[in-house]
Amino acid sequence: MAIRMKTSVKLRVSADCPSHSRADVNVRDLNFTIDEPEARGGTNLGPTPTETAIAALVGCVNVIGSKCAESLGVDIGRLTINAECEFDRRGVTLREEIEVPFTSEALEVIASGAADQEALNRVAAETEKYCPLSKLFRAAGTKVEVTWQRA
Repeated sequence: MAIRMKTSVKLRVSADCPSHSRADVNVRDLNFTIDEPEARGGTNLGPTPTETAIAALVGCVNVIGSKCAESLGVDIGRLTINAECEFDRRGVTLREEIEVPFTSEALEVIASGAADQEALNRVAAETEKYCPLSKLFRAAGTKVEVTWQRA
């Protein structure tokens, strides 16, 4: 008898917030801290909320890209992903409401595997179709550019 995967699940996260800048986050059996740098009144024990969002996109491209590569039979090897984001800080400084605070994000995905550029382009196209974080940012109006290349 085949096991049927759920198509919708609840994701649960909780956090204890000992200060205005720090959140000690619990996910499943994992704990991590989101914090602000000392220059902004934090304790610098973890990435900022906005840095965490970009890191989540990087992680998602890795996971979904690897799944897509496997389903296509493409050897991407180990990935290195560099991300750069243009962020409009007027909202977080309470100067004015900003509709699209993450104005653009550029990711450079470098694959160490044997795949040629044509195969990497196929993986990139499939990843774009399925990566939920990429879709989230795009739907919010962020210009997301992801380039894949060989190491």
